[in-house]
Amino acid sequence: MSASSSADLRRRLPSVDQVLQDPRFSGLVERHGRGVVLRVLRRLLDTARERAASGDEAGLQEALDRLGGDLADRVERGRRPSLVRVLNATGVVVHTNLGRAPLSPVAAARVAEIASSYSNLEYDLAVGERGDREAHAEARLRDLLGAEGTVVVNNCAAAVLLALNTLAEGREVLVSRGELVEIGGSFRIPEILRKSGARLREVGTTNRTRLADYRAAMGPETAVILRVHPSNFRIVGFTEAPDLAELAELARSAGVPLVEDQGSGLLEPLPEPAHAEPTVSGSLRGGADLVTFSGDKLLGGPQAGLVAGRRGAIEAMRRNPLYRALRVDKMTLAALDAVLLDHEADAAAARVPVRRMLALGAEAVRARARALADVLANGAPSLAISVQDGESAVGGGAVPTVGLPTALLALTHSSAGPDRLAAALRAGEPPVIVRVAEDRVLVDLRTVEPADEPALLLALRAAAERAARG
Repeated sequence: MSASSSADLRRRLPSVDQVLQDPRFSGLVERHGRGVVLRVLRRLLDTARERAASGDEAGLQEALDRLGGDLADRVERGRRPSLVRVLNATGVVVHTNLGRAPLSPVAAARVAEIASSYSNLEYDLAVGERGDREAHAEARLRDLLGAEGTVVVNNCAAAVLLALNTLAEGREVLVSRGELVEIGGSFRIPEILRKSGARLREVGTTNRTRLADYRAAMGPETAVILRVHPSNFRIVGFTEAPDLAELAELARSAGVPLVEDQGSGLLEPLPEPAHAEPTVSGSLRGGADLVTFSGDKLLGGPQAGLVAGRRGAIEAMRRNPLYRALRVDKMTLAALDAVLLDHEADAAAARVPVRRMLALGAEAVRARARALADVLANGAPSLAISVQDGESAVGGGAVPTVGLPTALLALTHSSAGPDRLAAALRAGEPPVIVRVAEDRVLVDLRTVEPADEPALLLALRAAAERAARG
């Protein structure tokens, strides 16, 4: 197309002021502000201008015809938060992709209270002077674990990083080859170890590492023995590994600290069949000098990396300049303290959502599933509904080979496949996340709070209608 023809097409573009003065968009400007609407409008006009410049008359007309609708849609969508509440109907209790442990209403209220006001984060109210943020939550954690010292940073990877940098920078850390694991989003033990400034010394083989292997690897450059609890996998069959007490004795005799990355943050034993998951206090009693673990897994609190153990090592970690870069904020401390209060009162099984979900028996889940199925059947004629036996998962890397007996709501749509139904559930408000298996959508109420069942019911009905429309 000639330059004059392109210019003719560009003359059809409205000005920014012409669009903004259109009465149809006055409400949009009032709700979201002129600046927000202006930025979106300019992007849309730029697209239309590119089509005019290329001589795409049909594309230009389409862009102009859709300008009003696209402007309103993009402004409205752009102002919605991207981080939203979802209903977890997967049965995976500690679901990393869905934010791991949900906080109890009491803990969430404490976060909101502290977040919306000033606080005594680093102020000693008794003496009227600067205080330490370590006074909050950490004293309670020390008492619960019977530990000499504790430190809180922003996640478990940071806890491992800080411990190794403090104790082993420039020296060797012994790790069994069977424990050189990758956890979650590319958290690899060898890479964290390198970032800490320490040097990795691999010990034993993938499936068999003996105490003698550790002893043979000890030398003047050995600074730490690191024991890593395997998450999300197990090596079974022809295997061997020294127990914690044996490693602790070797570390003491060599004068080096034993650090255990326990991971899950379990404070009290889980009910059967998940009872084999180790606890933090068990690791400390077993002889670990430092234990690192997560706050948002089986402890049931906020994202945090917790370290418990010997006073001298903990104090050295606090003096490390990295500590300031990794420490947590007032909201994390408020949530952590509220959750630890429930553990301290032996009330975690009733008040901490993760622990309450894990304690549910299959029959309790089945009764809820049957009740929901009966109500859903009356309002969603396109769904074939049944209740079947199944398994939930602890999640968070804990006891990966153990399933928790549960009851599943199994759904089949009369005209849509399970993937389309699952997509329709994700597109709702609130989004519902489910499992798809054996050509059915599976809903596990273990991870749905009873108070959320009415919202789930509405979401299932709406999704069934959306799936039918395609």
